[in-house]
Amino acid sequence: QMWEEAIALGKELAEQYENEMFDYEQLSELLRKQAQFYENIVKVIRPKPDYFAVGYYGQGFPTFIRNKVFIYRGKEYERREDFEARLLTQFPNAEKMKTTSPPGEDIKTSSGQYIQCFTVKPKLDLPSKFHRPVSEQIVSFYRVNEVQRFEYSRPVRKGEKNPDNEFANMWIERTIYVTAYKLPGILRWFEVKSVFMVEISPLENAIETMQLTNDKINNMVQQHLNDPNLPINPLSMLLNGIVDPAVMGGFTNYEKAFFTEKYMHEHPEDHDKIEKLKDLIAWQIPFLAEGIRIHGEKVTEALRPFHERMEACFRQLKDKVEKQYGVRAVLSSLDERRGSRPRSMVRSFTMPSSSRPLSVASVSSLSSDSTPSRPGSDGFVLEPLLPKKMHSRSQDKLDKDDLDKDKKEKKKEKRNSKHQEIFDKEFKSTDISLQQSEAVILSETISPLRPQRPKSQVLNVMSSERRFSVSPAAPSSQLTPPPVTPRTKLSFSIQPNLELNGMSSSDIPDIPPPLPLKGSMADYGNLMESQDLISPTTSPPAHQRVSP
Repeated sequence: QMWEEAIALGKELAEQYENEMFDYEQLSELLRKQAQFYENIVKVIRPKPDYFAVGYYGQGFPTFIRNKVFIYRGKEYERREDFEARLLTQFPNAEKMKTTSPPGEDIKTSSGQYIQCFTVKPKLDLPSKFHRPVSEQIVSFYRVNEVQRFEYSRPVRKGEKNPDNEFANMWIERTIYVTAYKLPGILRWFEVKSVFMVEISPLENAIETMQLTNDKINNMVQQHLNDPNLPINPLSMLLNGIVDPAVMGGFTNYEKAFFTEKYMHEHPEDHDKIEKLKDLIAWQIPFLAEGIRIHGEKVTEALRPFHERMEACFRQLKDKVEKQYGVRAVLSSLDERRGSRPRSMVRSFTMPSSSRPLSVASVSSLSSDSTPSRPGSDGFVLEPLLPKKMHSRSQDKLDKDDLDKDKKEKKKEKRNSKHQEIFDKEFKSTDISLQQSEAVILSETISPLRPQRPKSQVLNVMSSERRFSVSPAAPSSQLTPPPVTPRTKLSFSIQPNLELNGMSSSDIPDIPPPLPLKGSMADYGNLMESQDLISPTTSPPAHQRVSP
């Protein structure tokens, strides 16, 4: 279940499959596995194993473990007693030590075998990529994995014992163990390379305890928000133990021990720490409020009286804390600590159909065998457009040559009159109601978005090739176009020195071949124009030819 490590290895394999081997089948399978791993990280609850410090003291042990300390990673849900029993089976003659303090020289130099075993807590070492708060489900992996520092805390009392408040003089003696390598590794245990000890004052211990309590409440609230099917009993015990003063006393003992004039007078250097402790107490209220809200939504009728009593205790606690330590914002604190995604990461990947541009595939998919795929086959009439200035590169070139521009305008009129004649003959007998349509304006020289010619048009073109083979020198008065209603004009532009389908102007015959029945999205209407415009005697240089 170390999916984070599997993802790291999968990324290395993906680089090989994609850029070295070009094995896209293996790559797709690997990416599907990685997607499942990411989902498991967020949704699956993994058990947290315990870590144990084991010391082998005495001359009776082999030299590679003699008088050394090792950190072991226990199995899933393995208790310390079970681990000790498993450890002692390997050394049946060893004696188990009763204390957790380091042994003296007499034990280390004795001829016997002494084993010291106790539970240590791994110290979280988050990777540098987590520079902002993230989900607890993601961080929980690094609390027990990829750890190299472990700590063991032992309470020590200094000064006079206070029977009313034991927190006032309770110091913590904390031992830090650093292993040779991170756990888990190729082994489940590694040798301790360095050991050092620090002392934690009672006030610092209170600050750590409050911080851990707030984190515990927040983590459990987040788990219930992510998975509503979690059992409610752990949440009930956690909230009741904090809210009900008869159970554990809450932070009242801290107030009696540190928030007094006597302590402030004796320890003026702890003013900042006291303020931090007060701030942590105030932050606990919004966490408890969110937890009680979730508890009220999921509580059963049998536990309703228990929940109502807990709510009453919380109201009293909230009034007291907000009066003494201030009010903390609930929404901002929860959002910040819950690790929710920033708004910049939450993007909408859908656009409204009115503002989404149509692609080539979407335009071509609009046509089918049952519906006409060209304006005019639906009853639309292709009619001249109002002159509009084009800003394409090819149009700028045509504007430089006045003679070519005049020829282009003549051919437009001829072509439009021929199209008009074809459509009038074909749809003369049909009574199709005209519908409003948008004009198709092609700003490029050859537009790939022009719909294909319907089959009926192709058949008419094949049977009347002479209609499309009009000489450029023919006067426009020979063709009498039918009356045109005032509509928009369909304009096409083409570059005079353009190659068509890989053929230069010298290769184009006088009479064009029949058009295919169902070709690609080519602009067939420009074939006639290109034949008329391009002179067979002047072939453009090779370096000036532009492929369509």
